[in-house]
Amino acid sequence: MEITKAEIASAAAASSGMANQSQELMGAEVLIKALQAEGVEYLWGYPGGAVLYIYDALYKQETIQHVLVRHEQAAVHAADGFARATGEVGVALVTSGPGLTNAVTGIATAYMDSIPMVIISGQTSTAQIGTDAFQECDTVGITRPIVKHNFLVKDVRDMAMTMKKAFHIARTGRPGPVVVDIPKDVSFKKVTYAGYPDKVEMRSYNPVRKGHGGQIRKALQLLLNAKRPYIYTGGGVLLSNASQELRTLVDMLGYPVTNTLMGLGAYPASDRKFLGMLGMHGTIEANSAMQNCDVLLAVGARFDDRVIGNVKHFAQNERKIIHIDIDPSSISKRVKVDIPIVGDVKEVLTELISMVREATQRPDAGALADWWKTIEAWRSKDCLKYDRGNTDVIKPQYVVETLWNMTKDDDVYITSDVGQHQMWAAQYYRFDEPRRWINSGGLGTMGVGIPYAMGIKMAKPQSEVFAITGEGSVQMCIQELSTCLQYNTPIKICSLNNRYLGMVRQWQEIEYSGRYSHSYMDALPNFVKLAEAYGHVGMLIERPQDVEPALREARKLKDRTVFMDFRTDPTENVFPMVKAGMGITEMLLGSEDL
Repeated sequence: MEITKAEIASAAAASSGMANQSQELMGAEVLIKALQAEGVEYLWGYPGGAVLYIYDALYKQETIQHVLVRHEQAAVHAADGFARATGEVGVALVTSGPGLTNAVTGIATAYMDSIPMVIISGQTSTAQIGTDAFQECDTVGITRPIVKHNFLVKDVRDMAMTMKKAFHIARTGRPGPVVVDIPKDVSFKKVTYAGYPDKVEMRSYNPVRKGHGGQIRKALQLLLNAKRPYIYTGGGVLLSNASQELRTLVDMLGYPVTNTLMGLGAYPASDRKFLGMLGMHGTIEANSAMQNCDVLLAVGARFDDRVIGNVKHFAQNERKIIHIDIDPSSISKRVKVDIPIVGDVKEVLTELISMVREATQRPDAGALADWWKTIEAWRSKDCLKYDRGNTDVIKPQYVVETLWNMTKDDDVYITSDVGQHQMWAAQYYRFDEPRRWINSGGLGTMGVGIPYAMGIKMAKPQSEVFAITGEGSVQMCIQELSTCLQYNTPIKICSLNNRYLGMVRQWQEIEYSGRYSHSYMDALPNFVKLAEAYGHVGMLIERPQDVEPALREARKLKDRTVFMDFRTDPTENVFPMVKAGMGITEMLLGSEDL
């Protein structure tokens, strides 16, 4: 059932502190009032004994649509995908014990990528906590390392304020998942409810938003005096909704720019100033500029191992580093920086842009022209070339490139699972807009592709949503094809089926002398029949010349979920590649380097 914005607003108003009179409500009903006040439209979950009062309260309202998944992991992934695509807080509901432990992978996935989420979990009654009761687990203890914060609601009188705090913590500062654990008796006990709090104050939690003006001025001087400048951006730009500010700054300065895997789309890939993704599977030009620049502006990025490789190698070349991040613990964590700026990316970039406009000094045009000549020499090596003329076997890159050519001007979201197909999607689908590329970067979680796509399709029903996956990853949450049917979320699944756990096989070929230990899939299902068994359309594509017609046919089936089983070259590897422990310019460019 579609809920209008007006109905959501009405429910929120009814739940707010402006309510005319107090009323006696159960804890579960207060919880629902809180979700309505926060504007929650979709809730992904799976019922169980500890949350039945909450499900009963859900049954009695009409503004929040609950989506019944087939596994709790998928509930969290779907809410996560929704949050990544919309910027809103994703919400999931699971029961106690195995419900919560099944959700742990999804929670950790969101935590590693700083995704705003609230996960509500049931718990055994307060009197039974610590007695090893049926389906009891230490939710607070289990989730503590993988959440931004968690709560155990022991008193029903704390329910409304706890939910207010949970949403506030999840969406502010560096976003992240917050778990709210609710004992069963707290769900059914009654409390006098006078309305949802309209504000929250937390003495111990006050994230800084505005950057230090003096530090920003120092950064400006470094940038304007640079001979070989570079702008390195990550997922923080997207989380802060600062893509437009980034584009304005880059265009004003004329400097080269790169995105991490999580930052793709923050700057248009079609723009010449974009050097491609950097890191372990980044381009020559992106990695070489990172290593050889003299001033580096890092924006909402973490200098993690997949980006800069060997820290000592990275430190061999002297450069001045400016680092903008809302999380002070991320600054100088792996790489010492010269000018730290703690603050919200959008606000800091806005102030920096204003200072650039006011400054009389301009970048050194001659030095910048020389820098661009060097970059173009790196770019001319065309490190993403592959055998495009092959007519015998489908190259996986060709599937992604064909999809991009067909959809680049349309309203499209791309999700991926984790492995070779994820890297090919990042390399060959050139994202021009933010929040269109939805994948697990930090944790690298297989199985997210379909749930992510479901969550996005609920939020964006008029958009096309493609899940790029592999025959290994897709089987981890394939039962959610049932959810797609029940809730009419017609997604398109592109499985690059090479009969191997491809990235594992690639590493075994390169690092383990071709000892392919348990990376070959020799008992795969018939995915076409499996898709049909779930009520969807299945397609088997085995020839390169059939790739484009299959994609066109799938796109015509707007109201159907389509599973496309592309039989791709099992020997293909992802290049460029930086081996573990190596520097980012110590790249393997193809099989000739092996």
